[in-house]
Amino acid sequence: MRAIALMMTMLGLAACSTDPHLMNISSGRSSPDEFAILPTKPLQMPTDLAALPAPTPGGSNVTDPTPQADAVAALGGNPGQLSAQGVGVADGALISYASRLGRDAAIRQTTAQEDVEWRSRHSRRLLEVLARTNVYYRAYEPMTLDSWAEAERWRPTGVLLPSAPPSGVAKVEVARPADNAPVLRGD
Repeated sequence: MRAIALMMTMLGLAACSTDPHLMNISSGRSSPDEFAILPTKPLQMPTDLAALPAPTPGGSNVTDPTPQADAVAALGGNPGQLSAQGVGVADGALISYASRLGRDAAIRQTTAQEDVEWRSRHSRRLLEVLARTNVYYRAYEPMTLDSWAEAERWRPTGVLLPSAPPSGVAKVEVARPADNAPVLRGD
């Protein structure tokens, strides 16, 4: 009798949950995140000690780790563009064309609220919560675009599809994190 009451209580509490988190990124991990540790940059002697900048308490330092800027620089980009605000010159025409019929200034807040509602309706079930599984892909499956079907739909129209493999090549399904290995299937 106690087991039934305990099970009913657990089910009732799980039904009341409004946790919209679908990703359980700590699932299956028992060690610390090795990517959370960022080494500092080595100290360097400036060329001219008289030209040192004034100290900025609480501000950034030249030895502070900047992983995003370092990645942009390593890939040949300009790390200074990370701090650029507003719309770039090259994107002005695109934005003016996209907003030619008007735009909603609060679209980001609207879509964020709609996404929270969607995640609340498709949240984890009781056993998924207890097993600490990841249900992100199951929740968003109705919205997932089938890239192979789209490629096949556009191919007869004559549209160039440079990123799509030619027909007749074996398709490789993308492995989801819960899967062990990708599955090969032929046409």
